[in-house]
Amino acid sequence: MDLKNITVLGSGVMGHGIAQVSATAGYNVVLRDIEQGFLDRAMEKIRWSLDKLVYKEKITKEEGDTIFARIKPVVDLSEAVKDAQLIIEVVPEIMDLKKKVYAELDKTAGPNVIFASNTSTLPITEIASTTTRPEKVIGIHFFNPPQLMKLVEVIPGEKTSPEIIALTEDYVRSVRKTPVLCRRDVPGFIVNRLFIPMVHEACYMMDRDRYSMTEIDSAVKFKLGFPMGIFELADFTGMDVIHKATTEMHLRDKKVINPHPTVEKMYNEKKLGQKSGEGFYKYSDNKYERVLLSEEMAEKCNPIHLVANMLNNAAWLVTNKASDI
Repeated sequence: MDLKNITVLGSGVMGHGIAQVSATAGYNVVLRDIEQGFLDRAMEKIRWSLDKLVYKEKITKEEGDTIFARIKPVVDLSEAVKDAQLIIEVVPEIMDLKKKVYAELDKTAGPNVIFASNTSTLPITEIASTTTRPEKVIGIHFFNPPQLMKLVEVIPGEKTSPEIIALTEDYVRSVRKTPVLCRRDVPGFIVNRLFIPMVHEACYMMDRDRYSMTEIDSAVKFKLGFPMGIFELADFTGMDVIHKATTEMHLRDKKVINPHPTVEKMYNEKKLGQKSGEGFYKYSDNKYERVLLSEEMAEKCNPIHLVANMLNNAAWLVTNKASDI
């Protein structure tokens, strides 16, 4: 298939980001949402992002205008999918909602259209079972923000065909991202299988070892070489996302994660991280803000339990043939 036309369902942060990177790579993109107001805001954010690239001289104004013109905002589902070859679904992480969307898509889109879900934790095989084309359904998990993050997980369901896997990996490379293949449809896939349990283990380290958050985060940054601390990363990701991933992963495999009550407590109290002004840390406003960490604080914490947690889950992924990376 000579892939040219992509429809993105959902115009939130992930949806409009995926639309932008696809249009930047030369694809014709239809961005669909249920209300015109949602689309208007998404297009404004895309315009702002492209203007910022122009200002930084990453692209010319003409290139920015051309990329923007490749994205067509549409409310009507039938119109949005009529020319689509690949549909990337970016609706909220609620299985019943996704099943409803795919059942409608299956009736509306042409029989050869590929369905790709941007889910971070929900099983692709279960999503695919809603359709009459499970061999054409695949997971394609971009990370936030899609414009900057280079990694994309590609997750086949049990019946996804090898041709669809190859086409999806080629698409990911074409938008200048690096695909990592999750060979089995396991809870958490690869990245969340490593990351989410680490957040809970870090909470247990505070209880067990009496480390402070900044000591743990400093050790993660300066001893383990992460770009930011684990609590800082959790706040950036959002406690709503972490709580949802925790719930879904624990529901499907209770051995993969030992939930710490702090995560659910923070979620219930709407302490969602940077987006709400408070998570593990407090923030002065809703803009991106870094926590002050130091090598001195790092020396007070031995992060061996975090390393062990990560290595155990990595070993499970390799030995269960979900990943060979």
